[in-house]
Amino acid sequence: MDASRTATHRHLACDVCGRYPEPPKVRLTIANVLAMLPIELAVHAAVVGTGWPLLLKVLLLAATATALVIWVAEPGVRHLLRSWLHAPALRRRRALEVAPALWRARVTLPDTPGALERLSRALAKLEVNVLSIQSQPVTGGVVDALVLSAPGGLTDDDLLDAMATGGGAAPKVWTTTPLALVDAPTLALSLATRVVANPAELPYAAAELLGAERGFAHHPVDPAAVARGTVLKVPGSPEPLVLLRPDEPFTPADVARVSRLAELAEAAMLRAASGR
Repeated sequence: MDASRTATHRHLACDVCGRYPEPPKVRLTIANVLAMLPIELAVHAAVVGTGWPLLLKVLLLAATATALVIWVAEPGVRHLLRSWLHAPALRRRRALEVAPALWRARVTLPDTPGALERLSRALAKLEVNVLSIQSQPVTGGVVDALVLSAPGGLTDDDLLDAMATGGGAAPKVWTTTPLALVDAPTLALSLATRVVANPAELPYAAAELLGAERGFAHHPVDPAAVARGTVLKVPGSPEPLVLLRPDEPFTPADVARVSRLAELAEAAMLRAASGR
C-alpha cells in the first residue's frame, strides 16, 4: 500500500480510540455479501458432494462457513475495502477541515496612511477576509482588533506571518466563535444594562467587555505582568477591580471603557442605597 493510502487510513481513524467511523449500512451490507458468498459456495461445493450423513454435513457447513466468515473473510474484506466503506465519513471530515474558520486577531500598525491597506492585502493573499475591525490609538501607532474569516487549512502561524508581512507589529491570533462578530457598541450597551440591573456583575461584565480574566485584589500580582501592561486595576467599591489578560496588554481605550463601566456600577449602588 502506498504512503498516500496509508495516510488516508490514519486520517479516518478516531484520534482518541483509533477506530474507524461506522460505515453506511448499504456499503457494509455489500462488503459482507462479498465476504460471505464465495466462502458459502466453496464450502457447499466441498461438503455437499460427499457421502457423509446429512446431520454431519449441516453441522460442518454451519461451523466451517461461520468461522471462516467471522474470523477471516469479513475482517479481510473490511480491511481491503476500508477506503470505500468510509469514504462518506472522509468526505464530511474534509469538508469540515476546509470550511472557513473564525479568528480574533490583534496587531499594532503605524499611524500612517495605507498601513491598514497593506495589512489587508497581505491577508487577502491567503484568502482571509476581514469581518470587523476596531482601532485604538496607542503610543507609537494604532492597535487594531480584527475578526477574520480564514480558509480552514490555515494555521495561526500562517496568519501571524501574513500580518507581519503586511507591516503589523506584535501580531497575535486566537480562534473564536460567531459571538465575536457582535459589534463593540452593542456589546458595551448590553453589559452596561447588566451592570445597572445588578452592580455585583461588574467584574464579570468588565472581563467579558475586554476579553480578560477576573483577578482578585487580595491576590499578589506579578510585577513583570504589571510592567507588560497585562494587569489592569481599577479603583472600586467594596474592592478594586482587577483584570488579567496575559497575552494582550491593556490599551488606554480599554482602561477608559472599564472605568466608565465601574462608574456606572457605583452610581447604580448609590442609587439603590438612597432608595430612588
